[in-house]
Amino acid sequence: MRPASGAGPLAGLRVLELPAIGPVPHAAMVLADLGAEVLRVDRRAAAARLTDTPPTGPEPILRGRTTVLADLKDPAELASVRRLAAAADVLIEGFRPGVAERLGLGPEECLAANPRLVYGRMTGWGQDGELAPAAGHDLNYLSLTGLLDNIGRPGERSVPPLNLVGDFGGGSMLLLVGVLAALWERERSGQGQVIDAAMVDGASMLGALAWSMRAGGAWAPGRGRNLVDGSHPFYDTYLCADGKQVAVACLEPQFFAAMVERLGVEPAEVPGQWDRDRWPELRALLTRVFASRTRDEWDAIYRGSDACVTPVLDFDEAVTDPHLHSRGTLVSPEGVDQPAPAPRFTRTPAELPPPEVRAPDGLADAVATWES
Repeated sequence: MRPASGAGPLAGLRVLELPAIGPVPHAAMVLADLGAEVLRVDRRAAAARLTDTPPTGPEPILRGRTTVLADLKDPAELASVRRLAAAADVLIEGFRPGVAERLGLGPEECLAANPRLVYGRMTGWGQDGELAPAAGHDLNYLSLTGLLDNIGRPGERSVPPLNLVGDFGGGSMLLLVGVLAALWERERSGQGQVIDAAMVDGASMLGALAWSMRAGGAWAPGRGRNLVDGSHPFYDTYLCADGKQVAVACLEPQFFAAMVERLGVEPAEVPGQWDRDRWPELRALLTRVFASRTRDEWDAIYRGSDACVTPVLDFDEAVTDPHLHSRGTLVSPEGVDQPAPAPRFTRTPAELPPPEVRAPDGLADAVATWES
C-alpha cells in the first residue's frame, strides 16, 4: 500500500474506486491529485480495452493510487471489498444501474455498514429513465442533449468534440462536484448519501449558456450559426503558410481592433466587425492574410497582446510552450507527459502523485491497512 502523501486539501480522505473506465478513473485521479488516498479495485479478469494498443508505460490517468485485484463474484473477495467500503469516506463506481446491487455492493448495503459513506454513481443515462439500462458512450449521451447537433460546420455532419463534454466535463467533473458537496453536507449532518451523476445531466448543464441564449431568442438553430461555433469570422481557426493553424477569438470590439492593428493591412480594408453582410469578405481577407506567414511568425506578432490570436499547438508543442512551461501546467516525470494537478491552493498545495502502484495480491493488505 502506498501511504497517503499528506499533501493537498483532501489529505486524509479515503476513496474506494471500483472497476470502471473513463470518467470514474478521471475523477479518482483528481481526488488523488488533491491529496486523497485512493484505492482502486480492478477486475482479476482482463476487461475489454478501448483500443488495440496496450499501454507501454505508466498511465497518467491512474496516477496516485494503489490498485488491487478482486473477483467480485468470489464471495470471499467480495466480502473484502465490502470491508473496504465500510472503512472508506467515499466510494465511486461506474456500473450500469442495478449491477452494484446485484453484486451486494449497492448503496443500501454499503450505507448500512458505513452511514457516513459518500457513494458516487457515474453513468451515462442516469440511474433511472427509459435508457438507463442501455449501453452508450460519450457521443451517444451528448447526442440526446441538443448540444451535438450544434457542433460542426453548416451543411456538414456534427463533429465529435473528443470525449471532453460527456465523459469528463459533464461526467467526472459533475461527479466530483457531487462528492465534494456531499462531504461538505456530511460535516453538518454526520450522514453520507448517494450521488446520481449522469453524463446527460452534466453535459446539459454545461450547455447552460446556449440554453440561456436560446431562451432569449439569441440562438439560431443548426450548426455554424452562433457565437462560438466558428460561424463568426473573428472566432475561428485559420491556416498559415506552413499548414499549421492559428486560433482567432477576438469577440469584443477592443480585441478585434487589436487583432486588426497587427494584421499588416490598412484598417480601412477590414470590414466592420459586426457588418454581417460583409462577413464573407472579412473571412476571405483573414484567410488570405494568415496564409501569408507561418504560424510561429504570427505567434511572434501577437504573443502577449490583447488580440486573442494564439497558435494551435499539438501535444508535443504544448509541453514546451513558454507559458504552460512557466506555470508547470504540463509536466513530464520520468519522460511521461501529463497535466499537473489543478486547481492550485495557497495553504495546501497539491503535489504530483507518483504513478499507479499495482498490488495484484494486495487485497487483504488493503483491508488490514484501512481497518487499522
